[in-house]
Amino acid sequence: MNDLFDRLAGQPDTYTAKDIEVLEGLEPVRRRPGMYIGGIDEVALHHLAAEILDNAMDEAVAGHASFIDVELSTNNWLSIRDNGRGIPVDPHPKFKGKSALEVILTTLHSGGKFGGKAYETSGGLHGVGSSVVNALSERLEVEVARERVLWTQAYSRGKPLGPPKHAGTIQNRRGTLVRFRPDPEIFGAIEFSPARLYRLCRSKAYLVRGVEIRWSCDPALASAAGEVPAEAVLHFPGGLADSLEAEIGAARRIVPGLWAGEAHLAASAGRVEWAVAWLDDAEGSIASYCNAVPTPLGGTHEAGFRAALVKGLRAWGEHRANRRASAITAEDAVGGLVAKLSLFLREPQFQGQTKEKLTSTEALRLVETALRDRFDHFLAADPAMADRLLAAVIDRAEDRIRRREAKDTPRKTATRRLRLPGKLADCSRESAEGTELFLVEGDSAGGSAKQARNRETQAVLPLRGKILNVAAASADKLRQNQELKDLVEALGCGAGERVDLARLRYGRVIIMTDADVDGAHIASLLMTFFYRELPALVHGGRLYLARPPLYRLTQGAKSLYAMDDAERERLMSAGFRPGAKVEVSRFKGLGEMPPAALRETTMDPAKRTLLRIVAPTEERTETADVVESLMGRRPELRFQFIQKYARNVADLDV
Repeated sequence: MNDLFDRLAGQPDTYTAKDIEVLEGLEPVRRRPGMYIGGIDEVALHHLAAEILDNAMDEAVAGHASFIDVELSTNNWLSIRDNGRGIPVDPHPKFKGKSALEVILTTLHSGGKFGGKAYETSGGLHGVGSSVVNALSERLEVEVARERVLWTQAYSRGKPLGPPKHAGTIQNRRGTLVRFRPDPEIFGAIEFSPARLYRLCRSKAYLVRGVEIRWSCDPALASAAGEVPAEAVLHFPGGLADSLEAEIGAARRIVPGLWAGEAHLAASAGRVEWAVAWLDDAEGSIASYCNAVPTPLGGTHEAGFRAALVKGLRAWGEHRANRRASAITAEDAVGGLVAKLSLFLREPQFQGQTKEKLTSTEALRLVETALRDRFDHFLAADPAMADRLLAAVIDRAEDRIRRREAKDTPRKTATRRLRLPGKLADCSRESAEGTELFLVEGDSAGGSAKQARNRETQAVLPLRGKILNVAAASADKLRQNQELKDLVEALGCGAGERVDLARLRYGRVIIMTDADVDGAHIASLLMTFFYRELPALVHGGRLYLARPPLYRLTQGAKSLYAMDDAERERLMSAGFRPGAKVEVSRFKGLGEMPPAALRETTMDPAKRTLLRIVAPTEERTETADVVESLMGRRPELRFQFIQKYARNVADLDV
C-alpha cells in the first residue's frame, strides 16, 4: 500500500479546483431538467403547463380570481391568464435593480407561498415552478395588470430581454398572463397535446367549484386531436361529485347515489372534499389531490381516508352485532369503490418536486378526523343501505382470508364468486379451453388491461414490478416470495416437482410487458421462472409474449400503430395523406395506453401479434446453458457473455 502511495505522489494532480463548476441562476435547470420536471419527455413537457396553471389556480383557491383563460396556439405556444391580483412588479428589497416579477421568473426558490401570508393553501410550494418554466422555454412573455396599469416583460431561455415595460393604463383588467413556447433544444419535436391539456383543465375545474376555466384551442389543432373542442367553458358547481358521476356513468352500484361532501379541517388547517361510489364490479381506485395538484402515488391524505372508512365500517358492524366486521382491513374497504379526494392544506410536504405523493404526517389525522364522523352519519342515515355495504365489504374480507389460506384455488363458478390470488381479475368461462391469462407489470397497466379484456375468456394478473430471479435465488426465497405464490396459485397446476399440466386453469399464458428495457427484463425474469419451474407449460406451447406497439401515429380521425422506429418511419411516409401533420405519441407503458387501443393492438385475438416461447425438451441443452449464464448466480459468466457478443450490438437502448 505504501508503494502505491509513493507512486501516486510522484504523479501530477489532474483533479484541481478549476474542475469544480458552480452553476448559477437557472443554468442548473437547463443542464439537468429531469431534477425539476422528471425528464424531457411528453409527460415532463406537460408538467410545464401544470406549473403555470397551478399558479393561476392558487389565486382562484385563495378567492382572488374567478376565471382562468387557457389558450393553445399553433407553433406550440400556450397562454394562461387569470384575473387575480397580478404578480408584484415593484422593486424587490433584496435584489437591487430587479422587480419582484423578474426575481420570481429568474430565481429558484422565490415566491409568495413560503410564509403563508399571501396564500393560505397553494399548489406551488417550492418556489421553482415559474422559474423552471422560464428556464426551459425558448421564449416566455408575461403581462401583469395591477392597479389599472399594464406591465410587460419578455424572456429567452430564462434570461430577460429587458426590464418590465409600462404598456399603458387599463380600466377593466387585472391579473397575470403567461405565454410561453417550450425550448426545442430541450424537448426536441415534442408538442403540447390538446387532449391532454383539455383533460388537465377539466380536472382543475372540478377541484375548485367557483372557478371558471375558459379553454380555447386553434381549430386545426382541435380538429386533429379528435374529441377536443376548439372552445369550452369549464365550470362545475358540484365539484368532485359532478366529476365522479360523469366518470362512472351507468355502472352498477352496490349502494345508490354517492357519498360526497366537504369539511373544514381542525384548527383552520384547510379543508377536504370527497366523492365516493361503491360499484358492483370495480377493482377499487382513489384519485387524490392536494391543493389542486394530482397525487397519483397517494400519500398520507389517502391513508387518513382509508382509516376513516375502516373504522366506520367496523363500528357499524359492532353496532349491528356483526362480529365478522372485525376482520375488515383497508384493502377490503376500498376494494370496490371509486373515489375522488381533494385536500387543501397549509404548507404540505410532498415527495419530490413533481409532487406525486403527499408526505405531511398531520394530513392522516386531519383527514381521518374530518371524514370519520361524517361517514358514521352517512351510514346511520340509511341502515338498510349501510347493511348492504357492510355485507359487500365483509365478503371481500372473507374472500381475502380464504385466498391466503388456500394452496390451490379452484376456478370460480357461476353460482359462487371467489376473489382469487393477488389482484387477479379472472375470466368467467369455467373450462380452460380458449382462455388466456395476461401477466402485466403494475397496477396501472393492470387497470388498462382489465378494461380492455374480454371478460369471458381473458384474465389479468398485475405483478409488482420485477419478480424474483429464480435462477439465482435459493429454494427458501422461492417458497417465501408472495408474488410467485400468487402466480402459481392463479395457474392452479403447481410448480417444481408438483406440476400437473392437466390442472392448468388457462389455455394460454401471455406475458404482456412494456416495450422498453425494464419491460424486456421483466419478461426475461418471467420466462426464466416458467423455464425452470414449469417447463411442461413451455414445452406444451402454452407460453406467449405479447407485442404492444411503441408508437401511435394520428392524422385527424385516423390512427396507426408502430412496433418500432423502422415501422414508424414506414407508416409516416406511406400510411397518411402527404403534407398533412401527423401527431406521434410514444407510449411510455401499457398503463398510458387507452383501453380501446390496448384491446385493438395487443389483446384482440383477431388483430394482435403473439410470439410463442419454445425451448428444446432435452434435459441439458444450449438453452439451459444460456439461461444459467445470463440469469444464474455466477456474474463472471454474464461478463464473459458480454465480452463475447458486445461488438454485435447495433442499437443499445439504455
